[in-house]
Amino acid sequence: MKETKEENGRITEYMGKRVYDFMRWRKLAAALSILLVVLSLGALAMNGLKLGLDFTGGTQIEVGYEKAPELESVRSQLDAAGFKGASVVRFGSDNELLIKLPPEVTESMTQRSAGDEEASQSIGDNVVAELRKGTDGRIDLRRVEMVGPQVGEELRDDGGLGMLFALAVVMAYVALRFQYKFSIGAVVALIHDVIIVLGFFALFKLDFDLTVLAAVLAVIGYSINDTIVVYDRVRENFRRVRKADTEEIMNISISQTLGRTFMTSFTTLLVLWALQFFGGELIHNFSLALIVGVVVGTYSSVYVAINALMALKVSKEDLMPPVKEGAELEEMP
Repeated sequence: MKETKEENGRITEYMGKRVYDFMRWRKLAAALSILLVVLSLGALAMNGLKLGLDFTGGTQIEVGYEKAPELESVRSQLDAAGFKGASVVRFGSDNELLIKLPPEVTESMTQRSAGDEEASQSIGDNVVAELRKGTDGRIDLRRVEMVGPQVGEELRDDGGLGMLFALAVVMAYVALRFQYKFSIGAVVALIHDVIIVLGFFALFKLDFDLTVLAAVLAVIGYSINDTIVVYDRVRENFRRVRKADTEEIMNISISQTLGRTFMTSFTTLLVLWALQFFGGELIHNFSLALIVGVVVGTYSSVYVAINALMALKVSKEDLMPPVKEGAELEEMP
């Protein structure tokens, strides 16, 4: 039985499995990727990221209601009372709310108090006092936390450094495991994914906080795992399939991993959709960032990482193990 089956000079079947011509669309995919990256960079340049309280500083207040309140009415009530830009989400049960006040409101109220502890308690008491005016039920102040601007800047800088460090480690790992051309392709795919996720949040002006940053780092891990699975097959097929050019090797490798890639992405998205619809508002942006990242990461593992290898003209010679000195002499009788 022949390993390969050909039609019109192209391999259409390998080891009994159908080989799809993914590389036929690689130029179109490259144009799409460039367009998405340019749009994302444009959104970041024009809108910037809407940084959350974790990065900008501000005050978090947890309150408990006797009866579940309407979020819109609470937001309107706080806005009318002078707490402009307050974010209100459910926290835990329907009767508990997490209120986030922007740094401007926090700073204006802090100046009236002697110390940070007194200021945080004063802000919490003022918010609860305003909320009690709009309801007959009991409202309890559960917790008040202040995040200063210096702490927010430190978290933002550390988060950015963490992302760069993750990319550097990935590049070193792939270079050691495969070859430097593969490491360049993997990092290009990861940068592509990160820029598009950040651009998505900038375009729709969604809050970017520590949970979203954690999701972006998780996207890096997910995407590189998918890419390495494909790269493993590319390396193996370069050494096994003799009568095939680079484009056919790529098609065979992607086709072999297609079922695994699809099932992994599909099951992951099922969990993320469940978090998106039933996980509550507190992790809404976290799950949304992961959904965008998984979709883009699956696409980039096929078309960005592999396209980069094609552009770098990877060949069988790049993956052949180096011949040791004297090895030929040892084989001679």
